[in-house]
Amino acid sequence: MFVQIKNLSKIYKKFLAVNKINFNIERNKTIGLLGPNGCGKTTTIGMILGLVTPSEGEIFIENKNIEKYSRDQILSRFNFASPYVELPKKLTVKQNLEIYGRLYGIKNLKDRINDIASDLDIKNFFERKTGELSSGQKNRVSLAKSLINKPEILLLDEPTASLDPDIGDFIRSYIQEYKSKNKITILLASHNMNEVERLCDSVIMMKKGKIIDSGTCEALIKKHGRSNLEETFLKLARSEDEF
Repeated sequence: MFVQIKNLSKIYKKFLAVNKINFNIERNKTIGLLGPNGCGKTTTIGMILGLVTPSEGEIFIENKNIEKYSRDQILSRFNFASPYVELPKKLTVKQNLEIYGRLYGIKNLKDRINDIASDLDIKNFFERKTGELSSGQKNRVSLAKSLINKPEILLLDEPTASLDPDIGDFIRSYIQEYKSKNKITILLASHNMNEVERLCDSVIMMKKGKIIDSGTCEALIKKHGRSNLEETFLKLARSEDEF
């Protein structure tokens, strides 16, 4: 397995946010991480990124514990995008991308920024401050930042939240196309079940910090006797049973 999560837990004071979860991600696959608000999705992503220290458990990449990596090695292989994490608001779009590109040590940074800016159609507001952008524009800039280093592992936390259908579809199509061309591994946390069915090879369902079920969208829909993934999600979110 490319990424392995083993007995991962996080306790904030007396609150158990993530409770001994285990899962694997194969190389070049997109895995959906689903569950109600507060179930531990964002905390799990934070631990994988190294931003949150686990209370227990281990994270492996290619059978190597990430604690044995230097910070530079981890940064070079990972990146992350979320509409809930703001880029520096007083910097322009171009300045943000230049700074993050330097942090990642990107060679030929000007060419890389131009390429990704053209792909995501953000050049027309390059000189505007990030804090002045619309939600759709901010999301595209965040996605550009997350791909600046051509990561092997991309973690996306609700990348199309609050977007109108047109921009949301543009972002999903871009992610699909980028993955197809670049063979990256993606962990996607989302509440949009149509998005998950479209992008994910399989999904992990979390509730109250635990994994309660996993499998392909089709298998889970069939297993729980529902018509689509949204109905399946609602059944699992509202049920007191573990599956």
